[in-house]
Amino acid sequence: MAHVITHVERFSEAELTPFRTLGSATVYEASGRRGSVHPSIKPLRPGMRLLGPALTVLCRPGDNLMLHKALEIARPGDVIVAATGGYPDAGYFGDLMATSAMARGIGGLAIDGCVRDSASIAEMGFSVFCRGTCIRGTTKGVLGLVNHPVLFGEVVVHPGDLILGDDDGIVVVERARVARVLEASLERVAKEEEKAEVLRSGVSSVSYNKLDAVFERLGLVEE
Repeated sequence: MAHVITHVERFSEAELTPFRTLGSATVYEASGRRGSVHPSIKPLRPGMRLLGPALTVLCRPGDNLMLHKALEIARPGDVIVAATGGYPDAGYFGDLMATSAMARGIGGLAIDGCVRDSASIAEMGFSVFCRGTCIRGTTKGVLGLVNHPVLFGEVVVHPGDLILGDDDGIVVVERARVARVLEASLERVAKEEEKAEVLRSGVSSVSYNKLDAVFERLGLVEE
């Protein structure tokens, strides 16, 4: 078995552009509530965003060797998605790695673990989603995998899957479902705009969503 698979099917800019205005929650709902990464994996700073094909990495606990390999083979726009073998409590990624990633045009990092040099990374504008920060260093001496399926934040991510992250979290869309999920997302946005217009008129959400019947069934008592 090859440790590193170099070929990943990527998206065209035309495929990615419509997702740039969509939120992760919208895409998650439109996807049939599939692909929600565990909410403990958050943007390093508010306002960071991820959008691009997954380049997956499996690091061994406390070792970041394969992240360096991923940085070497990643193409512009790729989002590196790194699992850490169930050991998040180390600084797997720092500002020098972020410098390299930005120079190579990499779209961001999502890691089921911690990073360090967080202030420097945020200042340079590189998007990182992680479990937190940790000053503990890592080794660089254990082989892992690049571009194999990984379990990331309770979601199985395949190389080339669509990764979309914002302040609400990360959603993963399987590559084969991207077109359908986009269509459903745009339909959802249109419906929510219609709903917002009604709510702005003063109609309550209870009335709009016909929740009186639900309250009655549950035996709600008001005084």
